[in-house]
Amino acid sequence: MEYQILNTSTCLLVLLVFIPTGLGICPSSCKCSGNDRNVDCSGRNLTVLPQGLQDNLTYLNLSFNQFVDLDHQLTRFTNLRTLDISNNWLKNVPAHLPKSLWELYATNNNIKVLQKLDTAYQWNLRVLDVSRNMVERAVLINNTLSSLKFLNLSSNKLWTVPTNIPYNIETVDLSNNFLSQILPGTLVRLQHLTSLYLHNNKFSYIPDKAFDQLSQLQEITLYNNPWSCGDNQNIPYVLQWVQGTAAHVEGAPCAEQPWPWASTVPAPAQPTALDSSPMIKGTKAADREASAAASEPTKVTKTHKQFKAKEVPPLATQRPPAVFPSTEWGDGPQEAAATRTILVQGSAEGNASLAPATASSTTPMTLSITSGMPTNYSKMPQSTTATLRKEEATPSAPDTRVPSRASRWQMGLLWLALLHAVAMAMD
Repeated sequence: MEYQILNTSTCLLVLLVFIPTGLGICPSSCKCSGNDRNVDCSGRNLTVLPQGLQDNLTYLNLSFNQFVDLDHQLTRFTNLRTLDISNNWLKNVPAHLPKSLWELYATNNNIKVLQKLDTAYQWNLRVLDVSRNMVERAVLINNTLSSLKFLNLSSNKLWTVPTNIPYNIETVDLSNNFLSQILPGTLVRLQHLTSLYLHNNKFSYIPDKAFDQLSQLQEITLYNNPWSCGDNQNIPYVLQWVQGTAAHVEGAPCAEQPWPWASTVPAPAQPTALDSSPMIKGTKAADREASAAASEPTKVTKTHKQFKAKEVPPLATQRPPAVFPSTEWGDGPQEAAATRTILVQGSAEGNASLAPATASSTTPMTLSITSGMPTNYSKMPQSTTATLRKEEATPSAPDTRVPSRASRWQMGLLWLALLHAVAMAMD
């Protein structure tokens, strides 16, 4: 009896000593911690799973090995929370991963497609990192990955922003791809998105309303994209959104380039005292004979001393009328400033009254008045040929009608006004 007890004790001792080693609770090629439930087998040049891994693992690191296929080999780890299979030779995300996963890292492999079944049943997954692969297409099923907070698909070969991105997502990294378009509705449901990384892609513009529903966005990167800054049909949306968003924008599009489309048509200049007079009316050359009605006269109380006149040598054959060119904005932002002329014809009495001041032959006067701004204002000096200002005048509403002829007393008053202007300029 005593012999049997001694024999039984010896057997139990052998079991206690050798069974753990035989079962391989921590494989010799790995490092274990946390009651051997956290296993690190990285950098071991493994091609197959090591023997002796426990089924109740919570952390498994298989990175920096030479795995080519892990399909159906990880299903038994039903308590696994974190799986790192980065830096291997995997051509796809392993099939039938345990549904208990919280974090999956599969960076720097040879994965070309993210299939819908790769993530279809991962309800608990919070982090998915498939960056630095060759993914050309990422298929996500609507209303799956409901717990996902972080999605990293950077440094792949995507051409379109993936659709059906989980609606609870907080961070999406799509940088360093070939993205050039965002399909309608792709980002509509992402009410919790706080960080979006789109730098180093091929975007030339962002479709209208693409970012309008990102109410919680705090950070977005847009630098290193070939933005079409001259495209006045598509580029305005993203530029206006950048100006209005509360999120931090790194690399705002077209920040250092001119926006030719953004120039707006200036409000028409207020009429000056001289412009409101019937004696001097700015008209386009093509409209000189459009109307035969004369305008009502108004009084000019004072002309500013900066009204300058430049003498032109008299012509030998004829006495040309005084011409006053001016500039005015066109109808559109791309139209150059149009030139208007002011035509004054004098009568015999008017010329005779000016004879003492202008000698025997009347010298025609040319006054250059510029107003408005040409479209290429950024490259032109901000100066005008002459400055015309209004002081202590009571202008009437500008009349666009062009008189065909003026009465003699009107022309006389006109030449008197011109003489007064010349005298003021000579002071």
